[in-house]
Amino acid sequence: MSDEIPSPAVIESAVAARYAALASACGSLSCGAALDHAAPAPGETVVDLGCGRGRDVLRAAERVGPGGLAIGVDLSEEMLAEAARRTALATNVRLVRSPLAPLALESGAADAVVSNCAINHAPDKEAVFREVHRVLRPGGRFVVSDVVAERELPESVRSDPGAWAACYGGAIPETEYLAAVRRAGLGELRVLHRTEPYDKGGVRVLSLTLWATKRAIHGRDGPTPGEKA
Repeated sequence: MSDEIPSPAVIESAVAARYAALASACGSLSCGAALDHAAPAPGETVVDLGCGRGRDVLRAAERVGPGGLAIGVDLSEEMLAEAARRTALATNVRLVRSPLAPLALESGAADAVVSNCAINHAPDKEAVFREVHRVLRPGGRFVVSDVVAERELPESVRSDPGAWAACYGGAIPETEYLAAVRRAGLGELRVLHRTEPYDKGGVRVLSLTLWATKRAIHGRDGPTPGEKA
């Protein structure tokens, strides 16, 4: 499968071009409510992977208050510039230009990591989840809303950089996505929300919102009771 996809540099270039154009546009780029499910509390540190224009960073900053910190991570200079403009008055916001793997963040720094429709762009999703595990403190939580594929995508889609930039070319089946989260060492995995499949670019995808944690004490790797997967 890896031979079918464009190189990381080609994907990064296509994604950068799309999001540079969208930085000043209106409309939501999200596919779920990851931040709401993460429920940041006063004094916590929250990291938003693929923060885009900074909407959720600002919301997180408001929820964690002056004793907390909201960190937005994005690779798009244009998106970060817009995020900086939107969060200019917030004293508890930090914006970081970085790929999702490796992350330019300290280990064990975050109480919560959230991401909304960004990890699907990553060729190596498990590497991103390993980075999430690294930056979370023990007992910290990870909530992600993302696009997954109903079934394995055809090579014509997976080899198209434009499809990757448009949030469906990099989508993998749900079972593979969940397995990658578990292999990264994250536990207590729960599916919080799953949309009905829909057509995008001639293939069937759906949006998924997941909850996982970095165990304070290592336990089993399997799903917790009540998981909907």
